[in-house]
Amino acid sequence: MGPDWPLRKVPEELVRRYHRERLWTDETLADLVWEGLTGGPGLTFRVWSQHRPVHTTIGDVRDRAQRLAGALAARGFGPGDVIAFQIPNWIEAAVTFYGVSLLGGVLVPVVHFYGPKELRHILRESRARVLITADRFGHSDYLAGLESIRADLPDLELVVVAGDTPPPSGTVAFRTLLEPDPIARPETIDPDAPAVVGYTSGTTANAKGVVHTHRTLVAEMHQMREMNANPYPRPMLVGAPVGHAIGMQAGLLGPLVRGLSVHLTDVWDPGTVLAGMLEAGLTAGSGSTYFLQSLLDHPDCSPRHHELMGAIGLGGSPVPAAVADRAEALGISLTRSYGSTEHPSTTGASHEEPRSKRNYTDGRALPGVELRIVDEQGRDVATGVAGEIWSRGPDLCAGYVDPALTDAAFDPEGWYASGDIGVLDVDGYLTITDRKKDIIIRGGENVSAAEVEELVLRMPGVVEVAVVAAPDARLGERVAAFLRTRPGEPAPTMLELREHLERAGLARQKWPEELHEVENLPRTPSGKVQKFVLRQQLRDRAAG
Repeated sequence: MGPDWPLRKVPEELVRRYHRERLWTDETLADLVWEGLTGGPGLTFRVWSQHRPVHTTIGDVRDRAQRLAGALAARGFGPGDVIAFQIPNWIEAAVTFYGVSLLGGVLVPVVHFYGPKELRHILRESRARVLITADRFGHSDYLAGLESIRADLPDLELVVVAGDTPPPSGTVAFRTLLEPDPIARPETIDPDAPAVVGYTSGTTANAKGVVHTHRTLVAEMHQMREMNANPYPRPMLVGAPVGHAIGMQAGLLGPLVRGLSVHLTDVWDPGTVLAGMLEAGLTAGSGSTYFLQSLLDHPDCSPRHHELMGAIGLGGSPVPAAVADRAEALGISLTRSYGSTEHPSTTGASHEEPRSKRNYTDGRALPGVELRIVDEQGRDVATGVAGEIWSRGPDLCAGYVDPALTDAAFDPEGWYASGDIGVLDVDGYLTITDRKKDIIIRGGENVSAAEVEELVLRMPGVVEVAVVAAPDARLGERVAAFLRTRPGEPAPTMLELREHLERAGLARQKWPEELHEVENLPRTPSGKVQKFVLRQQLRDRAAG
């Protein structure tokens, strides 16, 4: 069995309400996956890829998942065991996710662009017994990175390698796990047990392990099904990494609960996506703003593509009003939503709601979700006044792997302090205005400012650094670093900074794309750096 994480206790009145309102059931992730895989075995499963394309059926993927679960069980792994995977949007990622779900293991998805620094922390903290990894992808050599940290992973017993090269000594080829007899049915699992641990960057230097139980994750998927209700449902071509909460839900679980085909791509190439939409009658562009903008900006995008998009939902990154206006002018209905790895579906809107609400706010509290806007002392503020967003609901996580983080983020009544700043209007619609927590959301992916700062401070001559979000027309936000150096010492160049971060093993998506040398940083009377001032400076500069 896996580690006994001290998960938060949901207040009894909430437990009773979630059951009474059927927001919680005893259904587990294994049940949900099994029903989805067996309900439409003839549906298409396709990976759109230049290097590892796959075109098969859901039934074939189910068979592979059952065999993988059987192979892991034969090796002594079972319900409660922590199993991590770091694979791009390949069929092996889907087989792993579904197979470990059927086995009752605790899934730890790792986004494919994380480097050895992030991977070491995730595997050590989660105490993963198994890692299923790609051999390499793009510029990432996963096996070389793993070799550099393997000695620091005492809990890791089995490494499984997916890819085209022979696995190195001490590892097992992924294909060999598809040879044994499959398990017949999903394991019986406690619905209050951990199901998935999603690692997300935030205010801490290392990614935080967010623990979702079977109840909270299944509740989230049913919420998504209701929120994404569409009279003309189409399969969606998903480019968000399945190692991230958005890609996992939209690419692997969403199609199962909606009875649709699965379509993934391992590289988001707008031209390829647009061609695939026409070939297979797919929609695309939901998720972070970048995905929609990249399609609309491509010269191949046509009125037929606009028709296929039809109804798009954006979330996970800022949604400028200009983007919403552009989509609506092309006949694409657009909604905005708000959530996090901790509380995935907090607010949202349907396509039937007024455009002023679904385009220019982040929606209303979803079924079962409660919202509060509070001041620095945790007191409720008046309607229309900005404050920190507190929430609770059936899909709210059970806490963090690190109990200190759980204690800091949750109160005894079950409220989660999001660290985001927002305003509620008189109709109950939420608008995000800023962030209290220190993250940058780049193309839908969280970047911890503290993690980047910690590494930059190790460079010669650097005495202080502040990393903040800068506006980016394509990605929503990008990473900007403000540096202060010792008197008389030059600031590092961008090339020197990137070489330093590459040696540290930090994922490239987290590297600063702007570098500003300053003599002083804006501060509060107590000496704390006023990052909101720096963010506003960058916004003003972008606005001309």
